[in-house]
Amino acid sequence: MNKTILIVLFLYFFSTNAQAEEEERQKLLSDSISVVEEIMNSPDQEIPTTLISQAKAILIFPTMVKAGFLIGGRYGGGIASMRSKSTGEFGPPTFLTQSGLSFGFQIGAEAVDLILLVMTERGLKSLLKDQFTLGADAAVSAGPVGRHAEASTDVRMQGEIYSYSRSKGAFAGISLKGTVITTNEDANHIYYGQSFKAKDILLRNKVKKIPVSGQRFIKQLNIVAPAKKKRG
Repeated sequence: MNKTILIVLFLYFFSTNAQAEEEERQKLLSDSISVVEEIMNSPDQEIPTTLISQAKAILIFPTMVKAGFLIGGRYGGGIASMRSKSTGEFGPPTFLTQSGLSFGFQIGAEAVDLILLVMTERGLKSLLKDQFTLGADAAVSAGPVGRHAEASTDVRMQGEIYSYSRSKGAFAGISLKGTVITTNEDANHIYYGQSFKAKDILLRNKVKKIPVSGQRFIKQLNIVAPAKKKRG
């Protein structure tokens, strides 16, 4: 009898924990869309539509935490989605984590919403690795903002990965170089029911059943960041 109770309690705990993890993934997807929508709707601070429409992939980290005094640290969970080469539409998300250390003058703490636009094939190859480092595997630079950037016809060719951030606190001395981005296979497993690497989801189309929250994410992302229209 005691053994039966223990088994029931174990199954209940496992089920409750799995449900909480799934809800966390759903919230991450919802928050990620909100971040893109809010930045795209920021007067004179939005990401140029001509730029985001040509991005090969997008990485979104809502509420990345940074803190430090001379030596800084950062950590956060996020997602990545890649455009289909045939349709131009974003596909299923893979879950990511990012972390890193920075040195130099910095003091304080903040929560930062971060968007990374992958613009080149080299940047895309880095994303498809299980782990890559910004500034080493792929160059990262602050992206142009506002309507004035729309007139720059060669803006897409100036960087491999463009970064856009929105601060929720006070921090001096922020740099993304050295940030390590890793595929969160555990989160992918919880969300999709199978263990997937980033390449399996983004490139190999191994996801056959996308949860409702994932379908909603894909639909909203393609609305707020549609692909560049091809000339007829």
